[in-house]
Amino acid sequence: MLQPDLAFSAKTSYGLLALMELASQVANQSLLQVAEIASRHQIPERYLEQVMAGLRRGGLVGSIRGAQGGYRLCRAPAEISLAAVVLLLEGDPGPTTLSAKASPEAQVLSSWSLQLDQLQWQKLEATNLQDLLELRDQHQHGQAMYFI
Repeated sequence: MLQPDLAFSAKTSYGLLALMELASQVANQSLLQVAEIASRHQIPERYLEQVMAGLRRGGLVGSIRGAQGGYRLCRAPAEISLAAVVLLLEGDPGPTTLSAKASPEAQVLSSWSLQLDQLQWQKLEATNLQDLLELRDQHQHGQAMYFI
């Protein structure tokens, strides 16, 4: 099973993996079923179903029922920012506040943490699914081995 990265919860990591799979199918307009995505990435299928339902409610994916059904993206990969996915799956974290009575050290750490959060959010807003696909492709080409 995929171990979530520090930057994302398991829910968001699984959602992003599923969205990347769906983004890979945009050109040929194929539908993907949850079971197929879950199998490829060793994601618990029931959990992925819940994540996909949230993505559908948020308008990022559409679904078609039935044996030949599945999921597809509702927007172009370049139009779906990582920030939108995080907001949809995790909700708005809201501002963190520190007590006015906090020590100067705690205030410094809080301020520094807030700056990190802002930088991370800017990166999430500036990155979209198409960017992730391009990074994936670069990674795949970097791992290719050629034999003569």
